[in-house]
Amino acid sequence: MIANFLKTYESELIATGFVILILLIVGLITNLLVRKVGRKSGINKARIRLITRYVTVSLFLIALLIESFVFGAKLGDIAVIFSSVFAILGIALFAIWSILSNVTSGIIMFFNFPYKVGDKIEIHDKDFPITAIIEDIRAFQLHLRLENGDLVTYPNNLMLQKAVTLLEKDAIESNGHDDGSEIV
Repeated sequence: MIANFLKTYESELIATGFVILILLIVGLITNLLVRKVGRKSGINKARIRLITRYVTVSLFLIALLIESFVFGAKLGDIAVIFSSVFAILGIALFAIWSILSNVTSGIIMFFNFPYKVGDKIEIHDKDFPITAIIEDIRAFQLHLRLENGDLVTYPNNLMLQKAVTLLEKDAIESNGHDDGSEIV
């Protein structure tokens, strides 16, 4: 039975092997580049791991799409499935657009964000100005420590929309708050 299966789908299994091999190589190279950019920019390890997970999931979805064609799916069949899925996702994503905006902003901030964990910044908001030290940069929000010790979570999308001033680089170390442990 297994021999019959292997003989029937021999060419598809060989193509699957090539697809997996190529996507593994692309994933490895991409993740190495993300890590290199992250280290060069001084980005903490948790953010680097988050972006590498995004890359891995994206490559997995691409592999599923390619494999569906390898095993004989027609473009029309895939179009019907994708249009149905995107219709459902469109309705769901409209409801959670703010979360997606924060995740997208987090990805943008990974590659192009002049501030790092430990920097003291001032966010120029007319209603609620903030002066704080960046404690952590996550997928959805930043953790900011105010001078009075309070922790504020600030959405990533607002961080890209507001004017921000760097008051002091590596303020955690210079203020003596650093206990030598890494913020994760």
